[in-house]
Amino acid sequence: MSELECRQTDANANANANANANANANANANADANVEDALVVVNPWAALRRFTAARIALGRAGVSQPTAPQLAFQLAHARARDAVHQALDVAPLLEGLQELSGQAALALHSAAASRDIYLQRPDLGRRLDDASRQLLQQYAQPQPSAAQSQPEAPAEQPQPQPPATQPQPQQSVAQPPPPPPPPSAAGGYDLAFVIADGLSALAIEQNVLPFLRCLAARLALEEWTIAPPAVVLQGRVAVGDEVGELLGARAVLVLVGERPGLSSPDSMGLYLTWAPRVGLTDASRNCISNVRPAGLTWEAAAFKLHYLLSEARRRQLSGVALKDETPDDDPALASSRRNFLLD
Repeated sequence: MSELECRQTDANANANANANANANANANANADANVEDALVVVNPWAALRRFTAARIALGRAGVSQPTAPQLAFQLAHARARDAVHQALDVAPLLEGLQELSGQAALALHSAAASRDIYLQRPDLGRRLDDASRQLLQQYAQPQPSAAQSQPEAPAEQPQPQPPATQPQPQQSVAQPPPPPPPPSAAGGYDLAFVIADGLSALAIEQNVLPFLRCLAARLALEEWTIAPPAVVLQGRVAVGDEVGELLGARAVLVLVGERPGLSSPDSMGLYLTWAPRVGLTDASRNCISNVRPAGLTWEAAAFKLHYLLSEARRRQLSGVALKDETPDDDPALASSRRNFLLD
């Protein structure tokens, strides 16, 4: 037998051995699974698990949790930890924002120099570093003063005085002043978008651009002056107040990765603030949470946010004074408000 034939014979033997080992492993795994299935006591509510990602009706093996749910829990916990520590891939996000907005997106950084500092010092994640502040000042469009934004009232014409012997005619009721000009005509930005990685860069990478496309379709039907979008690394919600204030924006929307849950490592939150400035509290913001395909869909979130934006601009406020009064029967909310009890 030649050397080549010997090598071929050895290769075939090794392949057969590996195949047998894999077959034995699969057989053992199936046997273990069958044994476990025989030991697991099924929970009577197991049928409800198809309606929720929550860990309900897992069953039991003796007095313990079955192996499969325990391993699934450990995997979910690992994914949540990875989401917290994962670094945001900035380059494709900036490119996508520029393509969507038609403006150069701004890359900023919070005062937290690293991820470890960000996690240990939440206060530093709420403020920008010096370089970011200097960059934003180049794009600032300060809001005009109230006197500049309001049209001048026409000068009153002197009224002829009636003769002294005649009674004075009754004064007419003053007409209301003309409405103020549209916000975009008054100068400055109507809205600034701030994207912060927060506690889940995964949520930002998966949800920001699809959501903004849905929102842009609604804003395009109205007159909005949009500031260049800003991406803040190691940023928290309140960093949007400083960005909006430096840009001179009337409102700021912060899109941030939310704290990962064991079933939702990709959840994004939206925070709207009217008249942003450093020092505001959460009472000044409106929040829309759990924006992701398996939670509040992009279209439904855009519908709710568009309502809040329109009302915030009309009423010049946000936060606890502004309530979400979107109609429950709108088609945009149909997929996000299903009730399995009514199906």
